[in-house]
Amino acid sequence: MTTTENLLQTLQTEIEQTSYGSSPAELYEPIRYIMALGGKRFRPLLTLLAASIYTDDLKNALKPAIAVEVFHNFTLMHDDIMDKAPLRRGKPTVHEKWNANTAILSGDVMLIRAYDLLIDIKKEDLRNVLIRFNKTASEVCEGQQLDMNFETRRNVTEEEYIDMIRLKTSVLLGFALELGGIIGGADTNATQLLYEAGESMGIGFQLKDDLLDVYGDPAKFGKQVGGDIIANKKTFLLIEALSKAEGNIAAELNQWLSAETFDKEEKVNAVRGIYDTLGIRALTEEKINSYFSKGIDCLERLPVPFERKKLLLEFVHQLVEREQ
Repeated sequence: MTTTENLLQTLQTEIEQTSYGSSPAELYEPIRYIMALGGKRFRPLLTLLAASIYTDDLKNALKPAIAVEVFHNFTLMHDDIMDKAPLRRGKPTVHEKWNANTAILSGDVMLIRAYDLLIDIKKEDLRNVLIRFNKTASEVCEGQQLDMNFETRRNVTEEEYIDMIRLKTSVLLGFALELGGIIGGADTNATQLLYEAGESMGIGFQLKDDLLDVYGDPAKFGKQVGGDIIANKKTFLLIEALSKAEGNIAAELNQWLSAETFDKEEKVNAVRGIYDTLGIRALTEEKINSYFSKGIDCLERLPVPFERKKLLLEFVHQLVEREQ
């Protein structure tokens, strides 16, 4: 019986066996390095799960699924340079371990390799897949630029933030599901439902990340809790707090946002306390649930027997309940 664990192991084996090139070593070693750092691998898993709705033979979906993961890691490699991030998944980032120029060039090759991994898609589907992939890739870049724009703005609205994370994060999840459907032989209506499901769940996933950064269990979250608060990052929680805070609460919040020197733990506790006073946690949880519900509704509307989509729905529910 196929399980998500089986599929993840198959993906991991395929990733380990994927060749990106060998010479010059300085160009290709960083690619092997970042791909070996792990991660949740849920984007390529979504491609396989979507394909499994329509076919039991997933071998034709494997390389395209890896293409999604290679593209995702390409964006991480370049994002880390822009963010001056020292660590990725607990290990030195590529630009720290090598240098920024190497990370840029290796990332460029990763994008090219993503296309290589899509080439074997059936001829009748390839043009459509490439059009959709190109649109997705452009949108991810647009989302990253908006995220950088927001760093210097105080007046980011909820609507603007949701659109930014839709572009930066969600469209790739939508494409991952849509791609699996196309490879599996789904019709246009079904692939559109798969895309919409991924896009909605991607927004819910990012909002859950925002929430866990403030309220997560440090032992489970895998990174510093409160990092977004320390960095004054424009998350859904901060945007909502700024829009709702009045009087003394607004003054205290703005004081923490403008403070140049502070005790990190004190700031995290103080801002979290402001969020508690304003009911931001419950508001965020409600928003997360609404987006995941939209995504699940799209999957439930797929005109296939429940047993065919059961594995995908079970995995989506795991995403909703995750604590890391």
